[in-house]
Amino acid sequence: MRNDDLKMQYRINERIRVKEVRLVGDNVEQGVYPIQQALDIAEQKQLDLVEISPNAVPPVCRVIDYQKFLYQQKKRQKEQKAKSTKITLKEIRFGPQTDDHDYNFKLKHARAFLEEGSKVKAYVFFKGRSILFKEQGEVLLLRFANDLEDYGKVESLPVLEGKRMIIMLAPKKKGVVPAPNKPVTNSKTEQNAKDEN
Repeated sequence: MRNDDLKMQYRINERIRVKEVRLVGDNVEQGVYPIQQALDIAEQKQLDLVEISPNAVPPVCRVIDYQKFLYQQKKRQKEQKAKSTKITLKEIRFGPQTDDHDYNFKLKHARAFLEEGSKVKAYVFFKGRSILFKEQGEVLLLRFANDLEDYGKVESLPVLEGKRMIIMLAPKKKGVVPAPNKPVTNSKTEQNAKDEN
């Protein structure tokens, strides 16, 4: 936000056109005052009357040094901007019948992307008649999300868009210690083993 925009965001002194205001701030007896009396208090202290909450009834005003107030607002915005990091999006593409070696290779890359703070968009691309295997594609993407659960959380479940079935994963917050690497196995053999027990 430019300095001019910040200045226009707040009404000060004579630009405050209401009958009465609620005064808050340091070195001021808080309460509701007629606007002229509030302006006089600000003038006596050689400060400005700044409307900080115009929608309140009556509007809330603070007696402060306006230039210092603008400087602090600008500084706060810079800090917030610095804290907000830009998220990058990485794509990983599968075929409906991706083999385990290829799957593990892509899984390793996705894990690295999530660890560096990037989002991952994984999709199965169906060519021609391979759309018949859309259930297989969904199983593959759910397995993928499950294998990455220590590194990322699912933002959207598998959705078919045209010839692509897409799943979105976002990185987990830093400071979460991932569990040791689980061996990647075929989910069908795991299910069969559970059924036998």
